[in-house]
Amino acid sequence: MPDIVVMFFLLGLFAGLMRSDLKVPKAAYDTMSLLLMLTIGLKGGMALHGKLSWQLVPELVLVACIGGLIPLVLFPLLNKLVRLSVADSASIAAHYGSVSAGTFAVALAYVEANGLDTSAQVTLYLVLLELPAIIVGLLLYRRFAVGHMHGNMGNLWHESFTNRGVILLLGGVIIGFMYGYQQGAEVTELFTGAFKAVLAIFLLEMGLVAAETLRPFPRHQWRLLIFALVAPSILACIGIAVGMGLGLSTGTLVVLASLLASASYIAAPAAIRTSIKDADIGLAMLSSLGITFPFNVIVGISFYHHIVDYLNSY
Repeated sequence: MPDIVVMFFLLGLFAGLMRSDLKVPKAAYDTMSLLLMLTIGLKGGMALHGKLSWQLVPELVLVACIGGLIPLVLFPLLNKLVRLSVADSASIAAHYGSVSAGTFAVALAYVEANGLDTSAQVTLYLVLLELPAIIVGLLLYRRFAVGHMHGNMGNLWHESFTNRGVILLLGGVIIGFMYGYQQGAEVTELFTGAFKAVLAIFLLEMGLVAAETLRPFPRHQWRLLIFALVAPSILACIGIAVGMGLGLSTGTLVVLASLLASASYIAAPAAIRTSIKDADIGLAMLSSLGITFPFNVIVGISFYHHIVDYLNSY
């Protein structure tokens, strides 16, 4: 039986497809998003308390580099095979190089529910993978879209590092790292104890939004839909290969694979919308939130776990 939080996503998806009047108030969704980001940061920071060392630097640099390389690989595929414009190819490549905090949260809940060992630095993976792909996607657009070389990279870096998701994640990591599990327990236990309940409401809203992107079903975008279904498993296998080369634990492998298999639907759309004005953000949301996110949440994460177990058996 799937994790209970996945059922909330399916409930939202079903309600949306049935055109129910069910809605999560925007203020409630914003609060859930804030709590989710902050709690993920706190959990990662507390896990790192007393364990952070320079030995992690090569591993973290490699993970960040993978995030930047993924758009370079996906861009020509999207442009030539999926037959998207340069703007849309750069946009979607950036979305798939960047990562989904929602998918990370579900993967984290999955490994905890299955009692899998997870390294303390997994939250840093999320932080490090969020930004490089967005920058690379913009550079690809500027390189191949003639006449669109305007824009200030400094502004993009500033917007990327100061968006609320990054602030909450990094802030949570720092606070959790400073206080650990014990010293700040009177506050942190309130967040960590409610993590799955908050995630459930967040996924309910994500189900409703995913249903909206699929209604009516966009048959004419069949190439993009196939890409959104196939790309996650291929990207996950890259994560598994890299993680096994680094000697990561099973739980950490599953989380890294799930992150690389995911596509951003929060940070990337906000950055791309202002930086690549010719891009159709609707296409990015259709693929990342309408197809890839449901695939990962419903079957992908457990599938990646099975792949890891299979490879570990040899």
